[in-house]
Amino acid sequence: MITKIAVVVFSVALMFYLNRIVMGVLNKFADKNRMSELRLGYVKKAINIGFLLLGFILICFLFGLGYQQVFIFLSSFLAVLGIALVAQWSILSNITAGVIIFFAFPYRIGDRIKVVDKDDDISGRIMEIALFHVLIRREDGSTVTYPNSIILQKAVIKLTGAPKAVGEYKLTQPADHDMTVQQKKDDPQC
Repeated sequence: MITKIAVVVFSVALMFYLNRIVMGVLNKFADKNRMSELRLGYVKKAINIGFLLLGFILICFLFGLGYQQVFIFLSSFLAVLGIALVAQWSILSNITAGVIIFFAFPYRIGDRIKVVDKDDDISGRIMEIALFHVLIRREDGSTVTYPNSIILQKAVIKLTGAPKAVGEYKLTQPADHDMTVQQKKDDPQC
């Protein structure tokens, strides 16, 4: 019994260590790509929940529960959760899409975009990229909540980038209207 407890304590410590490594890599990725703190927080929560579930399954196996017993418990729990939430797979697909958007979505908060949709004109500025949805503020001031799983399935056109900070562009020659080297590096169209 003491051996099992020692193995469990070691496994939990290892899970915490791996979680810290993953969070460090995630923080570096977010800093490199200038991701917002709110967006980073959503992805961190999803990864922490994943580590928690993985740790729970690992502890169950270490205490001698069989695969069948653990998966019967998990499937029962997910069935009850699905009935309680009614749209379990939709929610899970939006969470998964939210994590994919964090790593692979080429647009940032503040970018003006247009989602190609034959039924409605979804164009405006991205206000927030959350775990379940993207908030798009239209020109008329209304806000569209667009689910993550659907925005990954639609074509998205980038109209303009996020507004630049004042003083970010410096002209080398005031009379010259050509773009400087720094402007060309910052401008995605060049």
